[in-house]
Amino acid sequence: MRSSNPVFSRRGFSRDNNGYAGFNAPPQAGGPAANPYAGTNPYAQPGNPYAQDAAQATQAPSYAPQTGRMTMDDVVLRTGMTLGTVIAGAAVGWIFLTKSLGFAVGAGLIAMVLGFVQSFKRKPSPALILTYAAFEGIFLGALSGAINDIPKLSGAPMQAVMGTMAVFVAMLVAYKTRIVRVTARFTRYLLIAMLGFVLLSMVNMLFMVFGGGDGLGFRSGGLGILFGVVGVVLGALCLALDFKQIEDGIAYGAPREESWLAAFGLTVTLVWIYTELLRLISILRD
Repeated sequence: MRSSNPVFSRRGFSRDNNGYAGFNAPPQAGGPAANPYAGTNPYAQPGNPYAQDAAQATQAPSYAPQTGRMTMDDVVLRTGMTLGTVIAGAAVGWIFLTKSLGFAVGAGLIAMVLGFVQSFKRKPSPALILTYAAFEGIFLGALSGAINDIPKLSGAPMQAVMGTMAVFVAMLVAYKTRIVRVTARFTRYLLIAMLGFVLLSMVNMLFMVFGGGDGLGFRSGGLGILFGVVGVVLGALCLALDFKQIEDGIAYGAPREESWLAAFGLTVTLVWIYTELLRLISILRD
């Protein structure tokens, strides 16, 4: 079962014998008889240079850092670099492009294309991910600056930033305390909900472009508030999938380069939550 980011599809999740989603990768030689983690731990395979040895494979997954394997420090460092690039781009967009939203929309389209390119690549590209982050930041900065210039919406971007941070912390606590458990069923239902949400958003956008007004009404009034809340909740639940991906990657000995994918996934999810919160706050304050 593939994991679903709000915008992009990344490394998938597969169901293990306990019903939990596991870090997915192309299958390799070796089966359950050769390795008790085969099928649930794709990195504990004979062909993987980062695989755990036989003694480790018979024990619970180790979180101790090892040479060549992804660690939490790697994820934190790469995520900090990626989000830092988004913030730097946002500063440029806020200062220089608030009055030129045409350029901002162009930056957003470039970011979307780059994000899709990375999503379909088998290996992470740090340069591609950071370039995506820069253009995404420019778009968000210009959009946020334009909204902030509207008197009745002044301060909305900062509220959205604080709200995004609160959602992240709340979901991290909920995941670590196992209030939210990422199972195969959880992943399947969330994927269906996300696909439905994105399709409705696209249909609404088409009605706005060709029919004028607010389309189907998903972005204003009571229906817009409900739609915005659903968007934030779905984004928060996708954070749980990101946390699961990172946890499994570290536990099962994913190569260090996979930390760039983790950073990319977290960034896309946080951008999704921020934009939905910004839209929701704008509706509530309008």
